[in-house]
Amino acid sequence: MNAAEMGRDPGQGSPVLFIVIPCYNEQEVLPITAPMFLEKLKSLIERNKISDLSRILFVNDGSGDQTWNLIRAFARQEEHFIGISQSRNRGHQNAVLAGLMEAKDKCDITISVDCDGQDDLNAMDAMVEEYLAGSEVVYGVRSKRDTDTFFKRFTAESFYKLLNAMGAEVVYNHADYRLISARVLRELAGFEEVNLFLRGLVPLVGFSSSTVYYERHERLAGKSHYPLAKMLALAFDGITSLSVKPIRIITLFGFFVAFLSFVGILWALIAAILGKTVAGWTSMTCIICFVSGIQLIALGVIGEYVGKTYLETKRRPRYIISERTWEEPENRRDG
Repeated sequence: MNAAEMGRDPGQGSPVLFIVIPCYNEQEVLPITAPMFLEKLKSLIERNKISDLSRILFVNDGSGDQTWNLIRAFARQEEHFIGISQSRNRGHQNAVLAGLMEAKDKCDITISVDCDGQDDLNAMDAMVEEYLAGSEVVYGVRSKRDTDTFFKRFTAESFYKLLNAMGAEVVYNHADYRLISARVLRELAGFEEVNLFLRGLVPLVGFSSSTVYYERHERLAGKSHYPLAKMLALAFDGITSLSVKPIRIITLFGFFVAFLSFVGILWALIAAILGKTVAGWTSMTCIICFVSGIQLIALGVIGEYVGKTYLETKRRPRYIISERTWEEPENRRDG
């Protein structure tokens, strides 16, 4: 199957849907969830909600296990399964972007979703309905977090609140389960940031949007690839790639510390004039440590921005596709 056979002209009949699924070391869960994705796709096709040209696009993010071999096997067995493989691991956000950019000229709409089976696939029905009603972007939002531990729920909700407080426009309790039209994807392609944070970039593109609420389930197999450390890194990437608010905050705090220092100088001068000076080793040490700490934090935040600017100026590719299932001889279908 070639790319032309998978595509169509927009506006002709039912929309072509590509379900974009990033995969990294998912050999345990893919045999379970792949049939679930196929069942949902065929259900939408049978009800004439989407075209039979619709596909499930797996994106192998440089997995070190049998994930890519599984994807290739799926593509040989079922024409609705296709896959691409990155030349190396580049991270979840880059894998999602690679799939979206690969699909944008071959379909009318995409739905990105993780392959672990936690996101309710029935929400896709509502997403497609919202698109048919006029929405160009449909966000999948968790209705509740009852299955999470207190720590997980607290950190996740704090994550969204922190991002919004820092000026990164994100949809509360929305991850990367969303429908995006090809029209929006073509505009998103113009955002050339190397430091990707799709949850913040998609709202920046604009266009009409709506929300679909769903319940998130337990992971069906394997282990999560988004522990707390990665979540914190993602939050920091989101803040620094979409907002300069942290620099403004440290600037304002710098003025505040300078004001306190000025008051301290006045106090020291008055005490010296009145002859009430005493040994102040403790207070002096505290002040020096405090100011030094603030300076190091400020330099760290500024350095983060400088580092990201450095990476952006290099203009390195955000993803490199090394293999496509439909380009393999055994998967090509003539005519």
